[in-house]
Amino acid sequence: MEYIHAFWVGGLICALVQILLDRTKLMPGRVMVLLVCSGAVLGFLGIYEPLKAFAGAGAGVPLLGFGNTLYQGIRKAVDEEGFLGLFTGGFTASAAGISAALIFSYLASLVFQPKMKE
Repeated sequence: MEYIHAFWVGGLICALVQILLDRTKLMPGRVMVLLVCSGAVLGFLGIYEPLKAFAGAGAGVPLLGFGNTLYQGIRKAVDEEGFLGLFTGGFTASAAGISAALIFSYLASLVFQPKMKE
């Protein structure tokens, strides 16, 4: 059942985002920022963790999960370091994921020939 819950929750998130892209004039970058901010807000409200426990990767992989990771890192850093944690917590929590994305995209650019859009 874990796979089924992950599939339908992740699919629902993706379908709602696709509807948002198709029905509004929002650019994809703004929709991605909206997802990250929504993940942080859901984490703050205490809704995201039960959703992730229910749906697993269906809720953890989309950009909502990245927003929640940023929120959790900031909350932990503020508890440990005070006000300075507002500025360092998000970087600490997301450093591994961001670094991996940069490294793997660089390696992909070495394997494939990137081209500019015309």
